[in-house]
Amino acid sequence: MRHLYTALVHLLRPIAFAAVLWRGLRNRRYWTGLGERFGWSSTAPHAASIWVHAVSLGEVSAAAPLLRALHARYPQIPTVLTTATPTGRERALALFGATVQVRFAPYDTPGAMRRFIARIRPRLLIVMETELWPNLFAECRRRGIPMVLASARLSLRSVIWYRRCGRLFRDLFSQGTWVAAQSATDAERFIAVGAHRERTRVLGNVKFDVTVDAAAVEAGRAQRATSWASRPTWIAGSTHAGEEEAALTAQRELEADMPGALLLLVPRHPERFDAVAELLGRRGLRFERRSSARTLRPDTQVLLVDTVGELAALYASADVAFVGGSLVPVGGHNLLEPAALGLPIITGPFQANGKEAAQLLVQQGGVLVVADASGLAGALKRLFADPAQRQAMGAAARQAVEANRGSVARLVELVDPIISAER
Repeated sequence: MRHLYTALVHLLRPIAFAAVLWRGLRNRRYWTGLGERFGWSSTAPHAASIWVHAVSLGEVSAAAPLLRALHARYPQIPTVLTTATPTGRERALALFGATVQVRFAPYDTPGAMRRFIARIRPRLLIVMETELWPNLFAECRRRGIPMVLASARLSLRSVIWYRRCGRLFRDLFSQGTWVAAQSATDAERFIAVGAHRERTRVLGNVKFDVTVDAAAVEAGRAQRATSWASRPTWIAGSTHAGEEEAALTAQRELEADMPGALLLLVPRHPERFDAVAELLGRRGLRFERRSSARTLRPDTQVLLVDTVGELAALYASADVAFVGGSLVPVGGHNLLEPAALGLPIITGPFQANGKEAAQLLVQQGGVLVVADASGLAGALKRLFADPAQRQAMGAAARQAVEANRGSVARLVELVDPIISAER
């Protein structure tokens, strides 16, 4: 099965690389580190490293507390972070600077993995959430490199798919693979696809260990004080196609009840910034782009955030947060960052990427779930009309985050004997 998989990856690799080059025509960040995608790199750690893989922006942000904890615990061991997207790479560089070596993850071919692993010499691989790459795991197994799936989650649909693939994925869980599952349900699902029960632990979700940079919070609040202090303000964060339309419809309805309301609109992917600007123009809304406007005209209805890395600061500048990827079947994005800031949160029904966290926040009263633009508008109207409800929801969201912290400490406790054995 793995030989068949490898042949398929070799066939698809030129297509994937062509897509990177094509996207680079609009976003030159895609042309950064092209050789890294094939396992080549001009630099190497000064010693055997700890390798952490976080596939994209959300996983990089979630991994931040773990990476800081690893650096504090093992300051003498270099850390390498791989990601698959330019936004993930930029976020990592902004978060960690020179303390972490940031690379693009290579394509999952035997040659690329051999070259990359020989270069960074990992003594441990930590994979955030669920990135099961057969050739990556096979090369680590061949070299005796222990692996940990951190904050691991697995949907029922994925279980069915992995079991259909037979030994291709069952063979991933060798003697050196540990699963640190988010929940007991996730743990049982990993065991069902081949993980060893004795090396499967329920350690929780590292996203609950989110730490919002104090400087970012201060910057967001200062921005509001100077630009839109007296305006009812809500943010639609990490939106996808279809959600911007819903947000703009909700904004129109909110303004009918709440004149002067302001929407901070933050599309998830930078390559969509121009398309969302065109949508705003077609809808006839008065808007400004964040990249060119640091203060707003009084009649601005929407601030289009066409920059990267400011989401936390902008959450801190808002009264209410809607978190995207949830009104369309994407699976939802991180609810815990605005929750940690004490914001009342609105989300859609699609929460496969963080089902347990979403359910907890809903049960605790920190999140409202809506189905469409009309529901979003109604929720916004109720919240802006009732400051006491906003305050209560925000407090409940923050309390839920605080009560569920600790996954990072448990992960460090798990990997400590593994790293010590590798010294």
